[in-house]
Amino acid sequence: MMAKLAGLKLENKPWPGGTHSLRYHYLALSEPGPGLPQFLAVGYVNDQPFIRYDSRVGRAEPQAPWIASVDAHYWEMETQKQKAWAEVQQVEMWTVMGYYNQSGGTHSAQRMFGCEIQEDGRSSSFWQFGFDGRDHLSLDLETLSWVSAKPMAVRTKRWWESERCYAEYDKAYLEGLCLTSLRRYLELGGPSLTRREPPTVQVTRHRTQGRGTALRCWARGFYPQEISLSWWLGEEELGLEVEHMETRPSGDGTYQTWAAVWVQAGEEAGYTCRVQHSGLNHTLTVAWEPPPRQEYTILLVVFVLLAILAILAILWWLEL
Repeated sequence: MMAKLAGLKLENKPWPGGTHSLRYHYLALSEPGPGLPQFLAVGYVNDQPFIRYDSRVGRAEPQAPWIASVDAHYWEMETQKQKAWAEVQQVEMWTVMGYYNQSGGTHSAQRMFGCEIQEDGRSSSFWQFGFDGRDHLSLDLETLSWVSAKPMAVRTKRWWESERCYAEYDKAYLEGLCLTSLRRYLELGGPSLTRREPPTVQVTRHRTQGRGTALRCWARGFYPQEISLSWWLGEEELGLEVEHMETRPSGDGTYQTWAAVWVQAGEEAGYTCRVQHSGLNHTLTVAWEPPPRQEYTILLVVFVLLAILAILAILWWLEL
C-alpha cells in the first residue's frame, strides 16, 4: 500500500499547520444479527472518514471524494489487507471468548490504532484492543509490552508477548508507515482536511418538572472535531455541575456538541458559556438571552403593518 502511495505524483506542498491524525477502527462480531457485518473497518483522517470495509460488501470503498481518485490497485490492496485483518480479529475474539468460558452468543472485538502529528512537529501514536466494548489490552510503545486493563486480559497479554514480532510490527507501522501515510493523505485531501470552520454557538433555556432550569450551550457546524465548552458563574469555572454530550458528526462534514448546567430560576444572567476551537481566533463567551417581551413583539408587528398600509396608500395615490 505505501509503495503505491509513495509513487503518486503529488504536488510538493508545504506541511499544513495544526494537528493532524490518521486512525483506524475495526469491529468484529461473533454472531452478527440481521443487518450487521461480521467485520467492519473504518479509517479516518482528521476525524473525517475516508475508507470503509464491510464484510457484507467484501471490498474497501472510498468515503471521501479526495481518495476516490486513487487507482484500482490501491483499492485491491486495501481490500486484501482488511480481509486478512477480519480473519485475525475473528481468531483473537474467539480465543478471548474461550478465556471467559464463552462458546456462543453475541460478542465483539474492537481494535483501534493510529498516529498523530502535532503543530510543533512532534508525533504520537496508540494501539488498543477491546472486548465487548471494554478496554482489554494496549501497547506500550516504549517497552514493547502489552498492558492489561483487567485480570482476565493477562492471558491475552501472555499470548501476544510470546510472539514479540507482533509488538515490533505494530511499533514499526505506527512510527513509520502510519506517519508517512498521513502526510500523503493530507496532500490528497488538501483544504478539505486542513480547513478550520468555527462553531455557531447558541445558549438555550430548558425547564424540566422536578429538576428545575437548565442552560444548554450548543456548538454546531465546526471542524475539526476538537473543541472545548465550559460553563462559568462569574469568574469561577464550573466542573462537576456541567453535563456534556459527546461530540457527534452533523452529517455534512462538520460536528456538533453541547454542554448543560442546572441553575436557579431567575439567576440565568450570571452564567456564561466559553468556547475554544481552532477555527476561532479568541475564546468565545456566550450568555443566555431572554426572548423579547410579548408586548414589544406586538408593537413591532403593528408598526410593520401600519408601514405597509402607508406604502400601499402612497402607491394608490400616485396612480390617481
